[in-house]
Amino acid sequence: MKLSVALAQINPTVGDLKGNSALIMNSVQSAKEAGAHIIVFPEMIVTGYPVEDLALRPSFQDASIMAVEKIASQISGDIVAVVGYLDHGPQNAVAVIHEGKIKARYVKRHLPNYGVFDEFRNFTPGTTDLVVRIHGVDVAVAICEDIWHSMASIASRTPGLVVVPNGSPFERNKDDVRLALVQKRAREIKAPLAYVNMTGGQDDLVFDGDTIVVDKDGQLLARAPQFDDTLIVVAIDCQEGSSTPDVVISTEATTAAASSAEIAPRLSDEAEMWQGLVIGLRDYITKNGFKSVVVGLSGGIDSALVAAIAIDALGAKRVNGVAMPSKYSSSHSVEDAQGLADATGIHFRITPIAPMVDAYMANMVLKGLAEENLQARVRGTTLMGISNQEGHMVLATGNKSELAVGYSTLYGDAVGGFAPIKDIYKTDVWALATWRNAQAIAAGHTPPIPERSITKEPSAELRPDQKDSDSLPDYPLLDSVLRLYVDEDHGFEALLKDGFDEELIRRVISLVDKAEYKRRQYPPGTKVSGRAFGKDRRLPMTSRWNKK
Repeated sequence: MKLSVALAQINPTVGDLKGNSALIMNSVQSAKEAGAHIIVFPEMIVTGYPVEDLALRPSFQDASIMAVEKIASQISGDIVAVVGYLDHGPQNAVAVIHEGKIKARYVKRHLPNYGVFDEFRNFTPGTTDLVVRIHGVDVAVAICEDIWHSMASIASRTPGLVVVPNGSPFERNKDDVRLALVQKRAREIKAPLAYVNMTGGQDDLVFDGDTIVVDKDGQLLARAPQFDDTLIVVAIDCQEGSSTPDVVISTEATTAAASSAEIAPRLSDEAEMWQGLVIGLRDYITKNGFKSVVVGLSGGIDSALVAAIAIDALGAKRVNGVAMPSKYSSSHSVEDAQGLADATGIHFRITPIAPMVDAYMANMVLKGLAEENLQARVRGTTLMGISNQEGHMVLATGNKSELAVGYSTLYGDAVGGFAPIKDIYKTDVWALATWRNAQAIAAGHTPPIPERSITKEPSAELRPDQKDSDSLPDYPLLDSVLRLYVDEDHGFEALLKDGFDEELIRRVISLVDKAEYKRRQYPPGTKVSGRAFGKDRRLPMTSRWNKK
């Protein structure tokens, strides 16, 4: 028999129980109109996800339960809704709702405690499975991490369908891992599996949807577009119930509406990253009530890329660029900053910092690195002053390569409320800038990033004729070491086996380890890699361990 299953790939906001409830009810109404028998929502959709230590507050638990009970009272008719919420315990739970009542609930059994997840800290695990009979089909429920573990107990109950609500953050190339896992579990259980994931940004995480439905043989039936808020409805062939369900909602067979879902094409690596960075920034700004952003435009590639991301996220009229030339700035620095502004239509101003630096230098003696850092800090102070005066959020422009080796100035170029490219290496910066310009050209638009910003040698321009290569290995080589040391935990001996020079390894490791205190003070930014600085990688600032 066939069941029509609606999967709501939507974007909640943590703590906005009223707004999230409205999203849920809108999706329920759309699912009803499409003739769906079941609608499945992402994990913790009532509260948003992840809620972190909010889960520990009894008042938040109470509010979540009241919200899901109110949602249940508003869902009439024959449709069954599977809605994720926070329950007492605290527990990461779903409510199975039918005809205005919560008929069953399921609690997540396997709590992730790796990477960005701290669910052992925040939740109490469930201990039992849940199988609900709906129109004669036994539907099993699992939540996110549950399907990464053995599902033998569910398989033994021979369900006709498995539904899986998820809060699975985006990482580069994660979509293929998800599909393979979903297919594997469907084959093991010998039942179709419907996997629904949320969209949108939450602090430094971004969720890409990538909702998937496969049949009992693992054949892909439907896949939602990445990063899009959407409702897909899939008619799924399901085996009639043959065991003992925990709850019976309905036993009579019914006619399924036609599927509305297709198999959306996957985005390229660059398109995935771009969408993740754009949505991560957009939701951080809008969900936190900011109206606009300001970026220090140096004429270089990093600030140009950040500006381009901000323009795609918010629109040009909400982006403010500021060029802050010093006596060491080249003429092309201001020209390229102006070129970006002209090409995109952002607000732009030039605020020379030389008079401010001279005022400092007239009152104190600073030489060498201290003088260089003073320039960066004057720029940071200028941006924060503009932010305070005009209400813009300052965007920091450092990339992952710079953060890794400490190539940033505290209270200088490190100032800001958000750092859009902090999780992409310098080589990724060049690749994304080139890709974004190519997209503009293909669409018949003016490329947003000046070509010279991409091709010229990187420089902080804090002293005469300065180049990044004066202080760092060439970025392609540096990034090759960093990807292994930072992202994959290759130590000294492993890096030697990887073929890198011993002196280079020692230099890079020393730079990375000494810069931990700087990274702790850097603004948050969207995670797009498998190992971002922050919750993914937690190392002590004070450590004498040097056997890498």
